[in-house]
Amino acid sequence: MDYFDLHCDTMTECTLKGVGISKNQLHVDLQRATSFSHYTQCFAAWIPDGLSGEAAFQRFTAVADCLEEKICQNKEKMVYRGEIAVPNCLQAVLTVENAAALGGKLRNIPRLKERGVKAITLTWNGENELGRGVLAPGAGGLTDFGKKAVPLLEEAEIVLDLSHASPELFWDVLRLAKRPLIASHSNAKAICSHPRNLTDEQFLAIKASGGLVGLNFYRTFLNDAPSEASMEDILRHAEHFLSLGGEDTLAIGSDFDGAQLPGDMEGLQSVVLLRELFLKHNYGEEFVQKLFWQNASRFFQENVFD
Repeated sequence: MDYFDLHCDTMTECTLKGVGISKNQLHVDLQRATSFSHYTQCFAAWIPDGLSGEAAFQRFTAVADCLEEKICQNKEKMVYRGEIAVPNCLQAVLTVENAAALGGKLRNIPRLKERGVKAITLTWNGENELGRGVLAPGAGGLTDFGKKAVPLLEEAEIVLDLSHASPELFWDVLRLAKRPLIASHSNAKAICSHPRNLTDEQFLAIKASGGLVGLNFYRTFLNDAPSEASMEDILRHAEHFLSLGGEDTLAIGSDFDGAQLPGDMEGLQSVVLLRELFLKHNYGEEFVQKLFWQNASRFFQENVFD
C-alpha cells in the first residue's frame, strides 16, 4: 500500500534516546517502513514547552542532524522527499513541532528553510514567542513577533501547521495567511471534546484554504474515554469530517512515537489493518487511497516541493 503520514515524533525520540532507525522498539523503523510501496513520513523536531532561545534552536538542530545522519546511513532505504527513490523506500520530510525552534529570532527562518523544514506548528501546548498554545491559560493569539513571523514563514515556503494552536491564534493566522494551511495531527471536537481537536468551523476554514487535516491516533484525542479508544474511533472522526465535505482535505497524521495508541494498534504495522478497516466499512478504494496517500502527496507536490 501507499502511505503518507503528516506527523510523527520518531526522529526526536531517536535523537534523545540514541536509537537507530533500521530496527527499533519505537512505532516507526525501516524494517516495517520498507513493506510499503510508497511511504512518505513527516518527521517532527519537537520542542517542548519551556525551552526557548538558543537552547530551542539547538534542539531543532540536533533533530535535523539526526535525520540527516540516518539518511546517510541508510541511503538505499531512506531518502529526502523529492529525491529519486527506489521502491519500498521511506521518503522523509523534516517538520517542526513548536516554532519556539526559531529561538525568538526571525533571522532563523531562512536557517530552517536551508535545513529542509517544510512545515511548522506555531506553538506546542503552551505559550512561546509567537503566541498561545491551546492548553496555555489566557485568551491571547499571535504576539507581535508571531504576526511578523507568519508572512516570513510563508515566504520561505514553510507550511503553517495549526495543530496545537489556541482558538485565538488559529483565527489570527487565518486572517494573515495567504497560502494553504494544515492541522497535521488533529481530530474532530464533535466526536471527542479534547481541546486539541478541531471545531467544525476550524476544519472548514482549513478546507477553504486548500489545506489538509491529518487524523491523529492518540487515544486521548480519539475518545472521551481514552482507555476505550480503538481504530473504530478513527473511522468515526473521518466520517464526521467527511460529512463536512472533507474528502479531499483528510489525511493521516498518526502522532507515532508521540502518542499513546489505542489498544488495537501497535505502530506502523497497524496502518495496513486500519486501511483494511476502512475498506470493510464500505469506504471505496478511491477514497481510501486519497486518505492514506493521494491527498497529502498532491498537497506537498503543489505547495511544498518544486
